[in-house]
Amino acid sequence: MKTTLPLLLVFISLISCKDITPKSEGEYNLEIPEVVVQNDLPPDSATVSKAWEKHMTPSKTHEIMTRDNGQWEEKITMWAHRKSEPTTHTLAVENKMILGGRYQQSTHKGDIMGMPFEGVSTLAYDNTAQEYISTWIDNMGTGILVMKGQFNSDTKSINMEGITVDPLTRKEKKIKEIFTYVDDNTQKMEMFDTDYDGKEFKSMEAILKRK
Repeated sequence: MKTTLPLLLVFISLISCKDITPKSEGEYNLEIPEVVVQNDLPPDSATVSKAWEKHMTPSKTHEIMTRDNGQWEEKITMWAHRKSEPTTHTLAVENKMILGGRYQQSTHKGDIMGMPFEGVSTLAYDNTAQEYISTWIDNMGTGILVMKGQFNSDTKSINMEGITVDPLTRKEKKIKEIFTYVDDNTQKMEMFDTDYDGKEFKSMEAILKRK
């Protein structure tokens, strides 16, 4: 942090008078040269500027994410464990891009098990790490679920994995999500949990339809 923070401050001073927010969809996909730092020497201000500009500029991937903006209906099927009977629920979802088109924020609202439910997710594509990162919070928990993964062009899906702590056992367990783009107006999310015997099972499936 002692090295990164000064470099970040230098970059902020360089761009403080520059508006980098995209004005239109065509400006999202900017070609920015690769930046290579060599010999463990402090980079000059131009190198810092190029690296941070590439990191923070919305890309073609972010432009594609904007296509999901708007209202969706979400029909959810949930399983508590492998042998349990499923429960079904319907939620209303609103998607929007935030912070200058850099992140997708989704708000999910409805009733689950007779209780008002609200959940908020964010989806990021990290230009530097070249991976998707999602977070999830809701009013039926106090933690934050973080998952990371890649897009599979063959299946048109984002395959993500993460770690959560089971409230009953207080032990960590793996969680997997497959988010599939069925068509322009239909999406499917499948969540896979780890059962108490250590075996994986599908814990949730959500079908989203654009309104």
